[in-house]
Amino acid sequence: GEDKVAKAAKEQRRTPEEITAHYTEIFMRDIDKLNIGHPEVIAKATDHIKEMQDCVLQLMEKGYAYEISDGIYFDIAKFDGYGKLSGAHLDEQIAGARVDVNDEKRHPADFAIWKKADKNHIMQWESPWGMGYPGWHIECSAMSRHYLGDTFDIHGGGEDLVFPHHENEVAQSEAATGKPFARYWLHNGFVKINAEKMSKSLGNTFPIRDLVTSYHPEVLRLFMLQ
Repeated sequence: GEDKVAKAAKEQRRTPEEITAHYTEIFMRDIDKLNIGHPEVIAKATDHIKEMQDCVLQLMEKGYAYEISDGIYFDIAKFDGYGKLSGAHLDEQIAGARVDVNDEKRHPADFAIWKKADKNHIMQWESPWGMGYPGWHIECSAMSRHYLGDTFDIHGGGEDLVFPHHENEVAQSEAATGKPFARYWLHNGFVKINAEKMSKSLGNTFPIRDLVTSYHPEVLRLFMLQ
């Protein structure tokens, strides 16, 4: 689907940088209210386009990626360990289940690591393949490798990211480096309201800034950890 930042920028007639700066400020205020410490590094994907392109080039040179008309794709059949994190199997992947069907791809589940952009795409950068932008998964692999090295201890994230996002991270990272990616995976469950996942689309979200007026911040932290 359409990138959420790009969509918001168009709707609000602001630049993507203005949108991300606005929500970053809100997020940092919220974690301060919850007495959560700031990380030593707060990395922005748009500051690491070079690292992402380097990773794409490395995957192409090693034969794990190929170019078609709309971008560069990771060839999941070339990576023997695909599915080891989530338990997904190649023969169970259905074309069109998550993205539009592309007949040029070697396998329906091959995923984009760099997309070629049309002139109307709001965010794009020069690359060896023309103007374009990174795929969703390559950002995380390139940035974690830049700051944490080829292998690091703990990778976190929501349970909805196990497949395909984290599975694809493992594949492209280990294909590029030939080393284990993350030693331990910690996936948090969803915060639920009346047995439903808290979601903007369902309209059942509660901003931290509102909740702390009724509940002590550390009570909220304990509730969410449960």
